[in-house]
Amino acid sequence: MLNIISYNVNGIRSAISKGFWEWLAQESPDVICLQETKAQPHDVPLLELEALGYRHAFHSAEKKGYSGVATFSKIAPNNVGFGCGMEKYDREGRILRTDFGDWSLLNCYFPSGTTGEDRQAFKMVFLDDFFQWIQEVKKEHPRLIVVGDYNIAHQEIDIHDPKGNKKSSGFLPEERAWMTKWFGSGFTDSFRHKYPDLVEYSWWSFRAGARSKNKGWRIDYQSVTDNLKDKISDARHLMSVNHSDHCPVRMVIDL
Repeated sequence: MLNIISYNVNGIRSAISKGFWEWLAQESPDVICLQETKAQPHDVPLLELEALGYRHAFHSAEKKGYSGVATFSKIAPNNVGFGCGMEKYDREGRILRTDFGDWSLLNCYFPSGTTGEDRQAFKMVFLDDFFQWIQEVKKEHPRLIVVGDYNIAHQEIDIHDPKGNKKSSGFLPEERAWMTKWFGSGFTDSFRHKYPDLVEYSWWSFRAGARSKNKGWRIDYQSVTDNLKDKISDARHLMSVNHSDHCPVRMVIDL
């Protein structure tokens, strides 16, 4: 069984200052995929990470203190792929692929549209481009796991106030339709596969005590190609872990 965690840390240096290394040592996942690292590799004390038994790969944004993904693994990948070959996304450090024998792991940080119309438009184009790109990736890597911050709550059960947020970026009808298309295109939502009716969230606004009131959104996912869904043992949100405005998402899978 493999323990795979996905976690938007909202700045890895900030998370480290809040006890991230100690938590990682205790949790000890086989692989952990971080989003929104907001750092270059030289900004991170890698010796501490290596002392915990992890190899590391980073795909950082060109802009300092922005975006970026990193994958830490106790098992050695046989190949690492940086980006998706589309410069406008790769310069923002959004996609990192690690291949482990006959299965591959994509660590993704989808754009947010919350800062205005331009970024919402960028997000929608990204979704279309990503969907097309993944079809080619799947041909080469048919056993695929796509984890990360998708920045979309799929269904009403995935958000604390669906009616109040129906015009909010991250819960727009066109974004939700994309998620439905995604999960109809050969991918399975690992958490919903195991728990069709359970309410758990992965992100809470820093405003108005949203986390203490559990007014959250489920926007972090571990999708697996349908040929892996029966190998999922468990998939949960570690909602008590608090180094970020997100919580880690854990999947246990027999690969």
